[in-house]
This record gives sequence, C-alpha cells and structure tokens, in this order.
Amino acid sequence: MTDPTDHRVVRNDEDQYSIWPVGRALPPGWTEEGTVGDRETCLDRIERVWTDMRPRSLREHLAAG
Repeated sequence: MTDPTDHRVVRNDEDQYSIWPVGRALPPGWTEEGTVGDRETCLDRIERVWTDMRPRSLREHLAAG
C-alpha cells in the first residue's frame, strides 16, 4: 500500500513536469514519468530533468528559425 503522502512525477505533451498524488487520477494530457516517492524526492527529480522551462512547442518553433 502506498503512503497517502506519496507523489509521482508527471509530464504533459509540452514536456512540462509536475507532481501528482499517488492514487488520484491524472488530469487529461498528463502521463507518469516513472518516479514515485515523497514530495521532496519528486521535486528533486524534476529539478534534475526539467532544465529548460520553455514548452516543447516553443523550443521547436525557435529551433525551426
């Protein structure tokens, strides 16, 4: 059984990250990234992987010139 304070890292189609409580249905457009743990563990993971805060569509638009 999961601890009610457990969270999971989630990501949307724009490669933006957030945390979401385990056991709650994900909002539309969000998928699990794979990390589950307490709030601090999840926030640490996001800090390591989300290095470019711009939405994916903006990054692609700027890269296309």
